[in-house]
Amino acid sequence: MAEVALQDCRVLDTPLDCAAAQAWLAAAGGAAGATVLFTGQVRDEAGTVSSLFLEHYPAMTEKVLDQIAAQVADRWPLTRVLAWHRVGAMSTGDTIVVVGVAAAHRAEAFEACSCLMDRVKTEVPLWKKVSGAGGDAEWVEARTSDLRAARRWHEEPGEDEH
Repeated sequence: MAEVALQDCRVLDTPLDCAAAQAWLAAAGGAAGATVLFTGQVRDEAGTVSSLFLEHYPAMTEKVLDQIAAQVADRWPLTRVLAWHRVGAMSTGDTIVVVGVAAAHRAEAFEACSCLMDRVKTEVPLWKKVSGAGGDAEWVEARTSDLRAARRWHEEPGEDEH
């Protein structure tokens, strides 16, 4: 029977501590030969973004994060899985998401972390409002490219090789 990976999934309205996330992943010790940590920041798209606001339904958001982390840990032999997402008001440059994994080997760690981020980006129930420099604000829909990236993880391994 495979060992169950430890999970740390959080939704926070305070700045995310990337060093603490890396330390938690590294605490896997000798069982993990590789850790991969991804951080995403609020970006200013060609001078059009001054701030971002993320709304969520607390009970559902954390539940979905936990489910995705567990599914990723079931697909790859991981020792630790981390998914932290920030909500509330943020400025450009602020860290909005931190995902990471610890695994025995780097290839599995990179692939699992990529899957985790793609799925967090498209499946976690969050509503994003972007405000521009002039004060105009709009709710943002999911990008087709993000949905396409996440869809590949729902295929059976080898399906895309035909």
